[in-house]
Amino acid sequence: MRKLICIILTLCMVMSMTACGEKKQEEPAGFKPALDTDTSCSITIVGSYDNFEALEAEFDRFNEMYPNVELSYVKLDDYNNILGTVLNSNDKPNIFFSYTWMMGNEKYDSVVAHMEDLSDSALALNLDCIRPGLINHDAQGNVLMVPVFSRSYGMMINNDLFEKEGISVPSTLSELLAVCEEFKSKGYSNPMMGYSLKSSSCFMNTIAYPMFVATLADNPEALKLANDLDPAAGEYMRPALEIVEQLIQNGCFDITECDKIEDNYTQVILRFFEGDVPMMVCAGDTVSGTKKRESQSEAFTKTPFSYSFAPIPLTEDGGYFIDSPSIQFSVNKNCDNLDMTNEFMRFLISKDELNEMASIKRLVTPTNDLSFDSVYAPFGQVPSDRTFSPEVLGIKDALTVQIRVAAFQVGKGEITIDEAVKMYGSFE
Repeated sequence: MRKLICIILTLCMVMSMTACGEKKQEEPAGFKPALDTDTSCSITIVGSYDNFEALEAEFDRFNEMYPNVELSYVKLDDYNNILGTVLNSNDKPNIFFSYTWMMGNEKYDSVVAHMEDLSDSALALNLDCIRPGLINHDAQGNVLMVPVFSRSYGMMINNDLFEKEGISVPSTLSELLAVCEEFKSKGYSNPMMGYSLKSSSCFMNTIAYPMFVATLADNPEALKLANDLDPAAGEYMRPALEIVEQLIQNGCFDITECDKIEDNYTQVILRFFEGDVPMMVCAGDTVSGTKKRESQSEAFTKTPFSYSFAPIPLTEDGGYFIDSPSIQFSVNKNCDNLDMTNEFMRFLISKDELNEMASIKRLVTPTNDLSFDSVYAPFGQVPSDRTFSPEVLGIKDALTVQIRVAAFQVGKGEITIDEAVKMYGSFE
């Protein structure tokens, strides 16, 4: 009996140890500190946000491993103009907001000169967790900025309203036109809305820009003409402008009502939360403010509803996913405590941490896990051949001004499509 008991106990111990070993192997590796966790130092991040609660939450998580590292975020007034001076000051920051348009711009040569190559294998940043189209390389193949948020163009959808009226969310242009008619027949005077007071952030551009990018994407010669502001590129705007005009003329939008929305952020959100607008056209940056403003809307608080953000179906094949960085981080290679700065970046650039930040800020995550937030999940279903990254294509800011102003003026009825086409390169 004693031998039998010993054999049984031995078997149980072996099985238990095997199970523990298997469990340990299944656990994700996660972040493991590479420096002395007792290190005392300070790290400063500067940017243009008024506040950055999502980043401050990451500070708290990092401090669980490095309790003596003091992390802080500072907003700089007149950020774009003062950044170069700040990077050369005695109080130079460790990390700073950066933008793709800084590359190749002489005004920001001194800023770019401070950027560390984040693709250096010695830094061990997990860049593979980020969608490839969001990562920009310089002429030498270096990665000088890493996206922490991304953006796109689309429309907020009142899912409950569609369900209540027994209408399916449109996935093609013809379905979109039919859905607008159906909502109007049911008494909804504004099946679609958006900001239209000024050209900047107007709904016309949110519709036209993705179509224009798609038109240029497979035509390098057309893209060069457009970037060079050659009037010959005007014809490539035509399909995008025709969609804008068609949606307005078909009564999907009432410009007079849209003009009552005073800004493309808070007022767009609060108008959508009134609950009588099936589709609100806007950019992802606007959607980022929805979570905070749910409680600020008396109508939404009284009658909450499910909503999501989806591409606008501009063709019979569906919509486009214009995948662009919103905020990117660069490391000041001349900063103090560079090792710990890179350690924080190694901690931050991971699927879990970037998703967590995006969730708090309600912005589009830059990772390849779009489905983690149901609001943005529809973009994860857009096929790769309808997904475009303007930065990778090489689309320049001057080009975006042309389509934005042209779409606005055509939408407002100030000029015709033919006139807009001929005026390409002259819009300011």
